[in-house]
Amino acid sequence: MVLVRLKGFEKLTNVDEALSIFFKALKPKRLGIQRILVDDALGRVTAEDTAAPVDLPSFDRSAVDGYAVRAEDTFAASQFKPKTLRFTQKNSVNRGQARQVWTGNPLPKGSDAVIMLEYTRTTRNQLQTLIAVTPGENVSKKSEDISEGEIVVRAGMRLQPYHIGFLAALGIIYVNVVEKPKVAILSTGNELVELGKKPRRNKIVNSNRFVIEGLCRELGAEPVYLGIAKDDEKDIGARILEGLEDADVVVTTGGTSVGVADLVPIVVNKMGKPGVVVHGVAVRPGMPTALGILKSKPIFVLSGNPVAAIVGFEVFARPTILRLQGIEHESRPVVKAQLAKRVAGVLGRRVYLRVKAFEKAGEFVAEPVHTKGSSLYSSMTRANGYVVIPEDREGLEKGETVHVHLFSSLAD
Repeated sequence: MVLVRLKGFEKLTNVDEALSIFFKALKPKRLGIQRILVDDALGRVTAEDTAAPVDLPSFDRSAVDGYAVRAEDTFAASQFKPKTLRFTQKNSVNRGQARQVWTGNPLPKGSDAVIMLEYTRTTRNQLQTLIAVTPGENVSKKSEDISEGEIVVRAGMRLQPYHIGFLAALGIIYVNVVEKPKVAILSTGNELVELGKKPRRNKIVNSNRFVIEGLCRELGAEPVYLGIAKDDEKDIGARILEGLEDADVVVTTGGTSVGVADLVPIVVNKMGKPGVVVHGVAVRPGMPTALGILKSKPIFVLSGNPVAAIVGFEVFARPTILRLQGIEHESRPVVKAQLAKRVAGVLGRRVYLRVKAFEKAGEFVAEPVHTKGSSLYSSMTRANGYVVIPEDREGLEKGETVHVHLFSSLAD
């Protein structure tokens, strides 16, 4: 059996087919609803539409510091021929009168415009306006921002700071969001040690844990670390079972190729049905990736090589975690750029090319990051995005327009 496994993968599944097979078997459903304070809702995904309980503004109000007036009283006014108005302390403005207001104050009855302070001169009892204003000028009208009953945020929306501010302005204290997906993370391999322990000869620090945890947090998921499993079926199985009990998703790194110590897919298949539904994907890097399902929960068996693990997570785990939050698609920012030099592809495999995108002479340029393998972290830290080379292309030409999927800001 070992000899057969060492021959390698007899068949690779293309990315789109792998996703189709996986989602058809998994049938991912959105997680439950959690009611939380708006204060805590940043980055969370809304579980339902939220309607405005009131108009915003709820009354006509001044948009500036100045004087509320009847616009018609200012017509033809200029700095050379100012119009003179009388001050009033009442909450209403009659013809020829003005009332001082500050930003956000209700507009006094009878007024329909506000003159900014900068365009006036004042005496004790009189105001001189140096400009004319039109009806509605410098006024925020009732329901100008939103009307009662209008939708403030739609279901499946990731809440940003401005959403939080909008909800607060409407007096909304609580919001219903989707529960945070819990993602159990297991690293495998006799060669691994935890950060903080000095690696002995032939040992390496378990850094994949931190990458996967960070990628989960980016998506609003909660990582649950399961530790390091030795290359032992019982140890791997026990930890995966722990992950299935505590989390909604299990992600493993290492032990997924076809070597003697690559035990994770074997263990998953022994633990139940359907087990591994895809093993070996036509992608580079990340070819040994396996996709499994146990107890109706997804299991992503990723390569131990850091970049291959990152690509496997990006292609398969990311869309799954999003679906568990009710998001069908949440793409990374994309910019069109000119490829700085020719790059080779691999016919039959989808290549994820790391690039550094930057602006030059008013155009975006994508500079491929030189790499010799899928274990080099520097190919990620020197890049800020990736370009997909399709399976049917032998490569991309210099100067070709490509779409860069950004995972960090554009370079200078």
